[in-house]
Amino acid sequence: MGRTQGSMGQVSEAKTVVGIDWSGRVDVAGQRRHIVAAVWNQGKVRVESGRTREEIAEWLIALAAKEPALVVGFDFCFSFPAWFVRDEHGAKSAPEFWRIVAAEHGERWLTRETVPGTHDRRFWGKPHKRPAEFSGENLHRMMRATDIDCKLIAHIPEEERQMRVKGITPKSVFQIGGSGSVGTASLRGMPTLIRLQEAGFRIWPFDRPDPQMCAPVVVEMYSRLNTGPVHKSNPEARKAYLSRKKKEDPAYAAIGRTAMAKALAGEDAFDALVSCMVMAERRGEFATLPRPRDPLYMLEGWTWAPEPGA
Repeated sequence: MGRTQGSMGQVSEAKTVVGIDWSGRVDVAGQRRHIVAAVWNQGKVRVESGRTREEIAEWLIALAAKEPALVVGFDFCFSFPAWFVRDEHGAKSAPEFWRIVAAEHGERWLTRETVPGTHDRRFWGKPHKRPAEFSGENLHRMMRATDIDCKLIAHIPEEERQMRVKGITPKSVFQIGGSGSVGTASLRGMPTLIRLQEAGFRIWPFDRPDPQMCAPVVVEMYSRLNTGPVHKSNPEARKAYLSRKKKEDPAYAAIGRTAMAKALAGEDAFDALVSCMVMAERRGEFATLPRPRDPLYMLEGWTWAPEPGA
């Protein structure tokens, strides 16, 4: 997939691709159990767990030292809506906001109210219901532009893109409890982004990828856009999905029994594996990822996703 750019040199492709199903769990045992990484390297695939968030960062840094042509996908939100990042917290970019989260607010926003007045009610989920300011005609306020593009079918004019998100329930980074909550994982993932960026990783779209892939790239992904409609919590549904993939896709047919067994055994590993395979199939794209079309991307970030029909 490498493409030549004349005398300017060659645009390279990723040699190693890692898809990580993330977790915001606070306990070490929970992190080791629910954070799963699927690794594609030159056609060989493995699925691993057993690391904490801090250990994932150190592992990726060591991996990049051996193979800089590395792409990593995390399934958590890399930022919040622009009004929250810039207008309420004065950050000029998402990376600046990560440091505010890590130093001041992240864990406070995640605490349940034990002292009256300490919990920001905009962070919702069991036992707190979604606040009125994020409901009805104000639903969009709790979403980033990329969340609307990826998840809210009513706001997508193109029919092909609508079909991609059919059946996907809107998720907000403000949701920190209940089914499908992404806020906890996101707030506890931002310190990892700081660590990786400081180690030289290009965090897209805030940093431009290196066309020669001499520096690793990190992207935000959304597992549901990679898997498509599948009842992934159902073991039989996972089995049917992967069996079909093995018949239709030579890349899946080459996956060994151990990696496949892990993906069959649980939805965390299933999400990691499928996301990794989607990214690996498109590994030639990451060296030249364009800036998102939305003008607020430096504040809100953007979700990488396979294009409809690709």
